[in-house]
Amino acid sequence: MTAALGPGLSVASSHREAPLIAADPAADNTDLYAFVSPERPDYVTFIANWAPFSEPNGGPNFFPFATDAVYNINVDSDGDAKPNAVFRWTFKNIDKRGGNTFLYNNGPVTSLDDENLLFRQTYTLESSFNGEPFKTRIADAPVAPSRVGAKSMPDYGTLRNQANKQLPGGWNVFAGQADDPFFLDLRVFDLLYGGDLSETGQDTLAGYNVNTIALQVPFSDVALKGNAKRNPVIGVWTTTERAKVRVTGKETPVTGDRVQVSRLGNPLVNEVVVPANLKDAFNATAPDGDAKIPELVKRVTEPELPQLLQAIYNIPAPATPRNDLVEIYLTGITTKAQGPIQADLNSQLNNMDVNAQRFVPSEQLRLNLGVPVAAQPNRLGVLAQDLQGFPNGRRLTDDVVDISLQAVAGAAQAGKLVDALAAGDKVDANDNGFDGKFPYVALPNVGAVNKGGGTAGGAAANNGGGGGGNGAPTPNPSTTPASANSSAMTSTGAVVVGGIGVMAILASLGFWFWWRRRGVRMAGSAHRADESISI
Repeated sequence: MTAALGPGLSVASSHREAPLIAADPAADNTDLYAFVSPERPDYVTFIANWAPFSEPNGGPNFFPFATDAVYNINVDSDGDAKPNAVFRWTFKNIDKRGGNTFLYNNGPVTSLDDENLLFRQTYTLESSFNGEPFKTRIADAPVAPSRVGAKSMPDYGTLRNQANKQLPGGWNVFAGQADDPFFLDLRVFDLLYGGDLSETGQDTLAGYNVNTIALQVPFSDVALKGNAKRNPVIGVWTTTERAKVRVTGKETPVTGDRVQVSRLGNPLVNEVVVPANLKDAFNATAPDGDAKIPELVKRVTEPELPQLLQAIYNIPAPATPRNDLVEIYLTGITTKAQGPIQADLNSQLNNMDVNAQRFVPSEQLRLNLGVPVAAQPNRLGVLAQDLQGFPNGRRLTDDVVDISLQAVAGAAQAGKLVDALAAGDKVDANDNGFDGKFPYVALPNVGAVNKGGGTAGGAAANNGGGGGGNGAPTPNPSTTPASANSSAMTSTGAVVVGGIGVMAILASLGFWFWWRRRGVRMAGSAHRADESISI
């Protein structure tokens, strides 16, 4: 096994990747992770996220799962690009606000059934294996709510724990809000980090949340014929489906015919590989059709990103066709496909009971369940000889941006890193640490992502940074010490802001009294009008 086992073209998370799904964030799948569970080595964990760029202060409705959508995790164990196992979630609202309040909660929430939690959700999880009818695994299970803040949810960790459910068969399942676990500098789209790699080092997703579905099941539930020893490789992708006919503004359970509106396997295939005119179509298609789309295959064999790296940074683009990327994306890494990478890692063709005649090349996140959990995981995954890492599945700590930039620049073929890109995007880890047990993701962030400074002009914009204006990652508001906030309030600027705040409060009170008096007068007028009508 050599460093030539690099991944393909993904350079970011699947956030707002296509025109249609960008307008439907509740159905927009941002990332998929699949890895052997470190504390349960005979179990596989799937983590799928939706609702990109969920700003913690985005009330009063915050970020529920869609009740008129179906969320799926699909597993292909025999390589025919069709799911052998499907795990399906649907959600329901329990909304007690009515016409009484706009609040998500009207007091501190200490449990998922707290009467102060006015809006909550539940879900039903169903599963189907080998085309059999779906079976309900759990119904009316609680969803961890959006994290409103410290006053509203003083112990969010307890709410998270109450939403973790253990099911028969050793399954663990969780649905709720979490910190967005993906880390990267998304300024890659500004002509690849500013044209001179000056726009790096800022974790664009720091402080944002996502809606997470996590599932942990034994290998035997997803391996071909239930035998992970003989058949250790699986392929995974997620989909979101909506009813063909939707009534906006009305909560309607999904029944009847559905259409697929989002799809995700490897990170950022749709953003960076698929051209603009195929993005919506890719979200609507199934993997078994990938190899039949010549325009899509050409974007893999003749990728755009290496040409951009050559034009901007004079890094020579590897020769085409990129058959190494075809193997990584469409077949998995295997000598049985007679591709350029001489290794057997994560193709279903490596499964002993697979019928090679039925194998269909397709885009999936492939994982070899037989690779042991790494004692010391390396963020560069397979490129650093850590065979449990990306592109062999995807762990939360895998730095898929740096891995992919190296691969498309030639590291996957040359077997060594490209020195010009050694620093990558300078975002090497998530801003929040991950948990050591299921569901692993960090608790949701609280506080505003935008601290109020803005970057439209002045030094901050000139330096290309965030609120601090120096390009450094913005501190996570959920971890910023209270003492730092207290000291900041002693500055002159804070006093001025405080004065403005007092004036705003006084003005608001004056407006409220005026409105109340106006309301009384209007009520009296309406009463007289009603009397005249009744006469």
